[in-house]
Amino acid sequence: MAHLIAIDQGTTSTRAIVFDDKLAPVATAQQELPQIYPQPGWVEHDAEAIWADVVATVRGAMAKAGVAAKDIAAIGITNQRETAIVWDRATGKPIHNAIVWQDRRTADVCAALRAAGHEEAVTGKTGLVLDPYFSATKIAWLLDNVPGAREKAARGALAFGTVDSFLLWRLTGGKAHLTDATNAARTLLFDIRNARWDDELARLFAVPPSLLPEVRDCAASFGETLPELFGGAIRVLGVAGDQQAATVGQGCFTPGMMKSTYGTGCFALLNTGTEPVRSRNRLLTTIAYQLDGKRTYALEGAIFIAGAAVQWLRDGLRFIKQASDVNALAQQADPAGQVYLVPAFVGLGAPYWDADARGALVGLTRNSGPAEIAQAALEAVGYQTRDLLEAMHADWPAASGTVLRVDGGMTASDVTMQFIADILGAAVDRPVVMETTALGAAYLAGHKAGVCPDPAGFSKTWRLDRRFEPAMDQATRTRKWAGWQDAVRRTLTPQQR
Repeated sequence: MAHLIAIDQGTTSTRAIVFDDKLAPVATAQQELPQIYPQPGWVEHDAEAIWADVVATVRGAMAKAGVAAKDIAAIGITNQRETAIVWDRATGKPIHNAIVWQDRRTADVCAALRAAGHEEAVTGKTGLVLDPYFSATKIAWLLDNVPGAREKAARGALAFGTVDSFLLWRLTGGKAHLTDATNAARTLLFDIRNARWDDELARLFAVPPSLLPEVRDCAASFGETLPELFGGAIRVLGVAGDQQAATVGQGCFTPGMMKSTYGTGCFALLNTGTEPVRSRNRLLTTIAYQLDGKRTYALEGAIFIAGAAVQWLRDGLRFIKQASDVNALAQQADPAGQVYLVPAFVGLGAPYWDADARGALVGLTRNSGPAEIAQAALEAVGYQTRDLLEAMHADWPAASGTVLRVDGGMTASDVTMQFIADILGAAVDRPVVMETTALGAAYLAGHKAGVCPDPAGFSKTWRLDRRFEPAMDQATRTRKWAGWQDAVRRTLTPQQR
């Protein structure tokens, strides 16, 4: 039996999952990833810790599954997107901690570029907005703030990559400086229509093109692992950013299909087919996947804080001991209360794109306590999802009426999923396999290896666990939605209102 391994390197954890040739999970190993906060609004990761965790989890999952390297047909990698790592080509050592996608240190740079009138041209090529969320300004910050970095970059001594590229470099012993089209599309340096790095964008962001990896399909040859890592060389045949991997894992191969992933943040992608759709409502146009040189595009809405708000309840406020306790706590809330949490801890993403907004609790009374705040944290996920879907429907009316497929850690919360269905007034489908990000990565690798069927065949394997139907009356939905919109207006910075 040919097995597959998915490396799922996320914002708060790293895991490896062994799948069998029918894409059923066999064994999992996972490590939590510490967050580094040097200053308010700054978020970093230790790239060496990421690498160590990847090696440890792959070895652990293989040991649990009782498989050896010879039993593995291929590895697929999926990763937190936009997070920027720059390393020395000679040593493979990062020159600084990874700057995480949530990091806001380059907000002023992005604001200055917008003020100078560059956003229209940047969006036209990349489908993105000028925001510190994306990689380009992070790369420039590293080059300008690490002593000697820009000089080293000028002579080709440094390499840049998102997490997938860094892992490929390490896995192959420096033989592969590669990425895939979905990760490249999140850098602000990639022309998504022509599928190439853009020299004008590189000059605008002061990023030397010599830093950039070669871009390949999501299912392609990305090299072989060093034999000493896992007891033998294993081919790496699939790479995709986490949200695109989840889109694949959900079988969203038909235009109009939509998925939303609830992890640290929340990301909704709507498949729009082979032509990019330019958003008029501050959504992102991105590459959903690229297979056999053919790109499929998506509209994407990015929410920075979803499950991270539950972590805040646990670690910051200490209202709960473990994340799963939030459901029972939220259900104790006073039903007459109207508390709203706008979780702008690192700014607001789509469709507001307010990097300077900060979190707010609105509607507190003397009766408000941990239960009401817990309920507000869960409901914020639903409100933000509706923000995204309304923008998507306005940009692409054909999406109206589409059932939303959901995945990610938060989908285990029936309370949250039911509220999402209620506030949307639409059905929400939760699949049997909720870790669809890893599933998508495994499928891409397996498809390239000849182990898995074509996309149409893979789509037929999708199975429903539960459909959540809206149960909220329209008057309540309207009242609660109006309260959310008011809470967001109060949170936005004056220039964004």
